[in-house]
Amino acid sequence: MLIVRRRAGQSILIGDDIEIQIAEVGPSRVTIGIIAPKDVPVVRAELKLTREQNLAAAETSSIDSLAKLAGALRLR
Repeated sequence: MLIVRRRAGQSILIGDDIEIQIAEVGPSRVTIGIIAPKDVPVVRAELKLTREQNLAAAETSSIDSLAKLAGALRLR
């Protein structure tokens, strides 16, 4: 991991295509802007983790449990 100090208005380059701009520095948070090619996904880490957990949960659902759910919904 590379750790660098930057101030508002400064940036960090990753390769030739990606630029991280420091937009604002507050007492408890930093606002950044990311300039990257459209084919490079830029996603917050917690969103990626949630998506992976949701996909894993969906894969473990059995056909039987889905059938039970469908039956319960029909009873309503």
